Amino acid sequence: MLRLLTGPWLGYWDDFRNSGWRHVPANVGRVSKGYQKGLTRETWGSRIRLLRSLPLLSGKGSFFYCGMLKLTGMVNIVKKERVAIYIDGSNFYHYLKEKPITFPKGEKFDYVKFVDFLSRGRKCVSKRYYIGIARNIDNTKKSQQLVKGQQKFLSKLENDGFVIKRGRLIYDKGKIREKGVDVKIAVDLLVGGAVDNMYDTAILVSSDTDLIPAIKYIKFKKKKLEYVGFSHAPSLAMQKYADLSILLLAEDVRRFTSK
Repeated sequence: MLRLLTGPWLGYWDDFRNSGWRHVPANVGRVSKGYQKGLTRETWGSRIRLLRSLPLLSGKGSFFYCGMLKLTGMVNIVKKERVAIYIDGSNFYHYLKEKPITFPKGEKFDYVKFVDFLSRGRKCVSKRYYIGIARNIDNTKKSQQLVKGQQKFLSKLENDGFVIKRGRLIYDKGKIREKGVDVKIAVDLLVGGAVDNMYDTAILVSSDTDLIPAIKYIKFKKKKLEYVGFSHAPSLAMQKYADLSILLLAEDVRRFTSK
């Protein structure tokens, strides 16, 4: 637990409250080793400044150096890391059906549990599912069932709080290809991270390397990226730019099955 201006430093509070810009002593707050490489934010009233962890010269743990803080409030708040989750539905479904995974027939994938797993206690500010929308192009019973099944599935996701981002399916001489989904993911990554500052970390469930230019830019804007793929077919290009890679095994996937 991070502590600032506690214990022996409590007496400095009155000096700091209305004194304007001051240096806060380097050992004003002590944290565990788990924070040594991390960043956190401290809120003093309406002012927010980044606190960067510096290595401790001796002893255990690490100290935070507060730098120059405008102390205008009474209470400090540790802000939770914000994550935004982007799921490439078609790409993810394709890998679920491959032989090393072979998602069980008759079972459903529980995306709510999956998002909780990926968030790991952090604040999930957005969860988005991207998919090409099926159309009944030949008026066959099979096409009708496909359209109806997809609509039912997407409605459930929306009820669970997901934002559905719809692309198109192109039917070309018996082949079906998706169009517009990768562009929508790239735009949301850029706007959410670089423009709106919506998230601190983007969690990308896709192995589509067309997204790498967008990934490079959000990394340039100091945002973190977590890549979620599959152990039997990882994208080395995506791993190169990711701060963290999560590669799912068959037994991992089975944790998210539901009837």
